[in-house]
Amino acid sequence: MGYVDVAGVGHILPDGRELFADVSFRVGEGAKVALVGPNGAGKTTLLRMVAGDLPVRSGVVARAGGLGVMRQFIGMIGDESTLADLALSLAPPALRDAGRRLGETEAAMRAAEAHGKFSNAAGKAQLAYADALGAWGEAGGYDAEVLFDTVATIVLGLPWETVRDRPVRTLSGGQQKRFALELLLRGPDEVLLLDEPDNFLDVPGKRWLEARLRESTKSVLYVSHDRELLAQSADRVVAVEGGSAWVHPGGFASWHSARVARHARLDELRRRWDEEHQKLRELMLMYKQKAAYNDGLASRYQAAQTRLRKFEEAGPPPVPPKDQDIRMRLSGGRTGKRAVICEQLELDGLTFPFDLEIWYGDRVAVLGANGSGKSHFLRLLARGGTDPDPANGPVDGAGALAPVAHDGTARLGARVRPGHFSQTHDRPELMSKTLVEILWRGDEHRTGMDRHTAMGVLSRYELAAQGDQRFGTLSGGQQARFLVLLLELSGATLLLLDEPTDNLDLASAEALEAGLNAFDGTVIAVTHDRWFTRSFDRFVLFRGDNEVVETPEPVWDVG
Repeated sequence: MGYVDVAGVGHILPDGRELFADVSFRVGEGAKVALVGPNGAGKTTLLRMVAGDLPVRSGVVARAGGLGVMRQFIGMIGDESTLADLALSLAPPALRDAGRRLGETEAAMRAAEAHGKFSNAAGKAQLAYADALGAWGEAGGYDAEVLFDTVATIVLGLPWETVRDRPVRTLSGGQQKRFALELLLRGPDEVLLLDEPDNFLDVPGKRWLEARLRESTKSVLYVSHDRELLAQSADRVVAVEGGSAWVHPGGFASWHSARVARHARLDELRRRWDEEHQKLRELMLMYKQKAAYNDGLASRYQAAQTRLRKFEEAGPPPVPPKDQDIRMRLSGGRTGKRAVICEQLELDGLTFPFDLEIWYGDRVAVLGANGSGKSHFLRLLARGGTDPDPANGPVDGAGALAPVAHDGTARLGARVRPGHFSQTHDRPELMSKTLVEILWRGDEHRTGMDRHTAMGVLSRYELAAQGDQRFGTLSGGQQARFLVLLLELSGATLLLLDEPTDNLDLASAEALEAGLNAFDGTVIAVTHDRWFTRSFDRFVLFRGDNEVVETPEPVWDVG
């Protein structure tokens, strides 16, 4: 069995700021340990340090057993990456190297044979391929292919040989996550590191994950913001906050009350420390004043100084971390009464034709299983529908959205300007720019604001400290907050949100809900967040039988 020991670990950011210090915890054999905390506190960084992706410059990380890692955005390994590439990226190192070598020698052999089947080059390429094939078998490649085939059949309903060359981007986010999770949970690694494993999963998928985590004998360290999944699966909770971390030995259900009690205890300890500090300082000053007139008290004055110095050197107890204060000011604007009109709209291969009218001010939750066409529907609307009206103004982020194959029509109403939030945060034009550059230079929405104004806006989203950090280096939750900020600045009157709460911590999700409540416009959101869905008043269900219907209440278990 495997385990992970983290002892006294700290991390310094490239700009010299300390992200966290003196973090210690253990993931014992078969334990399920959840990392929780605010976005940007260092949860993903900790996972990367345990995985060996980042160097451990202070403290020690020890592991035993094979290590399987699922990163936050597993589909971001290249636009043309295939399922075979994804499967190998999740395999043990020896198998991964053997698989890559096999793929390279096979490609070289085919290229050489194309120039002359009986040439010397072709013969050498064939020998190299045969050698790589032997190494693949020795590394356990044939057993891995059985596992790949099992998972492909479970997730996609097709054999491995049929789908191995399929581009990862053709799978929905939920299918990508389910494929990766099945591989890791069924694979040989004894320790798993999972960063947001529930993101993009539909509700049945989340329930499946809860059950699989409970029954697995593997040691699992994972990050999640889904409170129900945490309550159903976590044995212990490691809270990363306030520049360090603390361990709650119980499950997530009792974590919140434990956190409140801990903060109250820290407040009391700090109050007592301040009182004792004041007493020692007053005693030292008293002896200092008396020693000026009485040499016999000089030793007492010196002793009081020493006692005060040692007390101060020991330092005060930590103060409770400051609660986040995120204020999202989504304004919107008045549009025509009918915001979206769909007439016999059919998404190719995904839905049957359906009609739908969405009115100004509606809050519509789009529900359904992964791969049923929900994200395609939002992308179509984000591009302006089937016949974009230039009078509706620019479409936020639509330039990067692929066309959506469809029949029928989807029209936007008068003065409807769509703003799109992508579940994968796929904004390549922002990745290398700092947040201040994006806002200050007017590269996004021509905001044209100066640096001082940009920092003020970032402060409302608790992103001021990341102002000079590149978008691509932010945590998933920080990226999500910044993308909501861009929607705020875009002037959008129709918000198209694809899984907006997936990477948001609790405080950020609550701030988003408050912002949407105050938004003067229409909101359409694809979501599998059972808590977030309660704030919507209409529910459109993409069913497993390709029908699209409206339901009076949220429906999660869809065939």
